[in-house]
Amino acid sequence: MAKTRAAALEYVEPIGARVLVRKDEPKRETKGGIALPDQAEIPTITGRIVAISAQVERDEDVPLRQYDKVLFHPKNAIPVDFESDNQLYVVPVEDIVAVFRRRTEKAPAG
Repeated sequence: MAKTRAAALEYVEPIGARVLVRKDEPKRETKGGIALPDQAEIPTITGRIVAISAQVERDEDVPLRQYDKVLFHPKNAIPVDFESDNQLYVVPVEDIVAVFRRRTEKAPAG
């Protein structure tokens, strides 16, 4: 009888007032198209929310939802060793400083 391997992790669920964010790739060139060497890499602290905790989901005062693009402070972000190109971080809600939104309503005529 062959030994079976332990079941692989399928997902990461944040607990408490935290979200799971997939960090955006660092910028490799400026807006003007100038390529930057690795040493001059601009640190990127934006990403997409992959998962939110049950506490955040129930909190009407926290306007965060799965797939939101967010700006976060990386100091308290905890890297998750889950994928080979590890870009996942568990981020406390208080370290999310902005959410990028698109306007969906037309501006009132004035």
